[in-house]
Amino acid sequence: MPDHVFVDESKKRDYLLVAAALPEAALADARRALRALLRPGQRRLHMVKESPSRQRQIVGVLREVGPAVTVYRAVSDGRSDARRRAACLDLLVADVVARGAVRLTLEREDSSEDRDRQVIYRRLSDVRPERRPEYRHARSHEELLLCVPDAIAWAWARDAVARRALTPLVDRTIRA
Repeated sequence: MPDHVFVDESKKRDYLLVAAALPEAALADARRALRALLRPGQRRLHMVKESPSRQRQIVGVLREVGPAVTVYRAVSDGRSDARRRAACLDLLVADVVARGAVRLTLEREDSSEDRDRQVIYRRLSDVRPERRPEYRHARSHEELLLCVPDAIAWAWARDAVARRALTPLVDRTIRA
């Protein structure tokens, strides 16, 4: 079953792009499980804005959802955030193609969307059309599954306990 890959970032220390892959057949169940966590009037889950008890609850649900996660990490080495993001994204898109994913959804960050497109077009230019994943940028309230990489990026950068709890989901960490 082809994967859908959801991507978010963290710039807390190192620059992280977190890619969470879910098989197409698991998307509806994953959305249902995460939607059940939304409080009345809440349009999205965002770890930074959640209480510690809610963060633990979200981490528990993510463990049940079980995405395959890759963390792309660019250390602070003098490169700008834009260059570090481009380096991570280039590796990520190559991996998305290699795994045969059919869709790539990145959390929309207006300041980087045009640069992202350039990196993606360049990386996909040599890929046969039938192997090219669809991709889009979306806001987290437009695609609930963007909360998955958001939570993992938050845990990786900010919360040691949550990071340990989510580590079994992380297949690889790649330095860009």
